[in-house]
Amino acid sequence: MAAATIAPSIQITSSAPQTFWKLFVATAAVFILVAAASAQPASEHPGDPQARVIDGVSNTTVFGMGQSIRITGTVKEGAIAFGGDVIVEGSVDGDVAAIGGSVIQRENARIGGDVIVLGGIYHHGKAAPDRDPKSVTIMYAGYEDQLRQVMRDPFSLLHPQLSAVFLGTRFLAVLIWFVISIALVAVMPNTIGRAVTRLQLTSVRVALIGFLGSVAITAGVIGSLWVLPEIIGAAVSLMALLLAVVATVFGRVVIFAATGQWLQRRLLPRLRSESVILLIGVTFWIILSSLPYIWPFVQAGLLVASLGLALTARYRMGWKKTKPAGA
Repeated sequence: MAAATIAPSIQITSSAPQTFWKLFVATAAVFILVAAASAQPASEHPGDPQARVIDGVSNTTVFGMGQSIRITGTVKEGAIAFGGDVIVEGSVDGDVAAIGGSVIQRENARIGGDVIVLGGIYHHGKAAPDRDPKSVTIMYAGYEDQLRQVMRDPFSLLHPQLSAVFLGTRFLAVLIWFVISIALVAVMPNTIGRAVTRLQLTSVRVALIGFLGSVAITAGVIGSLWVLPEIIGAAVSLMALLLAVVATVFGRVVIFAATGQWLQRRLLPRLRSESVILLIGVTFWIILSSLPYIWPFVQAGLLVASLGLALTARYRMGWKKTKPAGA
């Protein structure tokens, strides 16, 4: 199997292009989990509880929820651990995955399918592991403690702990989005201005278009992965992801500007600095996105509104046609 290093902590090993969509799904999952885990402070490794031992023959997929799995027998399907390690000492015919943990393949053990590791590493010793030559290895080694904590206590995402790390990440988010907003407004001031006006006048319509667009895009991605060839489905998914990223950046800047103007008119009517107005809008939404329990709804609302603004970028505000001069 040929290995290619994508980043210092990301390694992909593959011999079949048909597995490209797996890479996309795993990468998207990594970014989602890391973005969620970034709201949690780094903590000491909590230590694994007593590992679940799988001996004999198992004809189903084995799971470890918040604990490690030690396979000493034979598993006919696959094995996956959430917040723990998968230790293979026997044989697994299917795929092996660990989210917030590592996959450890002992000497003389066998893994027939793919290996996917998010947050840990894949140990197999110095000798070449007993693997199917067509199998794939997807590994992202980073944020193991955060991912392990998230997998073991998913509800901790809803109430992030107040700490120096948490406050630092929020402050960094304000700076990053402020710089992005300043740059985007400088590059396309007219476009941002029209979008702010559109949001202020037809916010409900923009939100509705964004919601319908998000449903259509999600259904299209799932349908393309299900019906179309894997390479084409992966390409469609990447295009949808790119649209979501561009819409998020553009839409958030518009929302920040509109919010800053609204707060300025009510709280600081004498303020005329556009940079300060943008900073106020950015700070408001970062704080709102950091509040316990409600931040998922805030993020979802921002995503829907941003998609609506991107999809209506060429939208005319007036229903009536403008009459030519002199008519």
